Amino acid sequence: MANIIGSPERYVQGSGVLKDLCKHLQSMGNAPFILVSASGKGRVETPIAEGAKEFDTKIVYEIFNGESSRNEINRLLKAYRESGCDVIVGIGGGKIHDTAKALAYYAETPVVIVPTIAGTDAPCSALSVIYTDDGVFEEYLFLPRNPNMVLVDTDIISKAPTRLLVAGMGDALATYFEARACKQSDSGNFIGGKYTVTSMAIAKLCYDTLISDGVKALTAVKAGVCTKALENIVEANTYLSGIGFESCGIAAAHAIHNGFTAIEETHDCYHGEKVAFGTLTQLVLENADTQELEEVINFCLDVGLPTSLKDLGIEEIKKDEIMKVAELACGPNDTMGCMPFAVTPKMVCDAIIATDALGHYYKAKRS
Repeated sequence: MANIIGSPERYVQGSGVLKDLCKHLQSMGNAPFILVSASGKGRVETPIAEGAKEFDTKIVYEIFNGESSRNEINRLLKAYRESGCDVIVGIGGGKIHDTAKALAYYAETPVVIVPTIAGTDAPCSALSVIYTDDGVFEEYLFLPRNPNMVLVDTDIISKAPTRLLVAGMGDALATYFEARACKQSDSGNFIGGKYTVTSMAIAKLCYDTLISDGVKALTAVKAGVCTKALENIVEANTYLSGIGFESCGIAAAHAIHNGFTAIEETHDCYHGEKVAFGTLTQLVLENADTQELEEVINFCLDVGLPTSLKDLGIEEIKKDEIMKVAELACGPNDTMGCMPFAVTPKMVCDAIIATDALGHYYKAKRS
């Protein structure tokens, strides 16, 4: 099996770059079908329109219904084909990105991803996560290519809620540890190959950037400003994590996240918040070095990522429900099998409960 690294054709990041969207689209098309939430449209319409004047761009906006599901993709495919557009643009968060990428695949057209939050590593990948209409994980849709372009306006991201940036750090936190597990198990990545030296270095750089700049970036967003630390974390959350997970692979952390989607109490948590807890649980499964485990727990506590089941909305621990999470995480269509040792549902259930206890222990040490 070959060593393969995947990435978008172009990655553009900077303050105010949204107004240049139509300029960057010129090599792909001149009639964008823009998928966006109702609230998001109000925030992005003015700068996009400013840049559209120069290129006489025809713009069609379509409001996203909220779930990256088969039904939503089919609805949008019909709307796109009736629109007369020639390129798809997904503006918003992870589920809009996943939907836009899947839509572009079925429509056989270019796609541009524009994150308005640094809350997920979905923008850069050749992958869409498909959920049911009720938000329960259903499957991964593997795509033949990465987005044609990812455009990140850090001025917009600096004004997004701090919790979304933190959730992005939670998603990015898993990148290195899952990459390491896949390397140890010699598992394949998401693009039909094995990790490269470059992709492993990117995964490690992602983690190092979180540790060095995470707290500084969080304080900048709370102040409503864009600093170099925030620029670095946006790149880590979006590009480094995206390239790292796709080109190295994922393991227990995301599988555990997928298991938690079946627990109703966790539905108010963001993807990255559940992934962060899954990362801690993976480290417990691995019996990670105490110094490493403490560094990750303390990072989570510093930026406000979940370290206990209560943080995920689970007030009462019911072992049968946690076992359900564990069984789903160990399902044949998930990525628990990428761990470098055999993992059973009982091991995952015990690790989740142990992680919860560790979280309470380290919180108590701070009080």
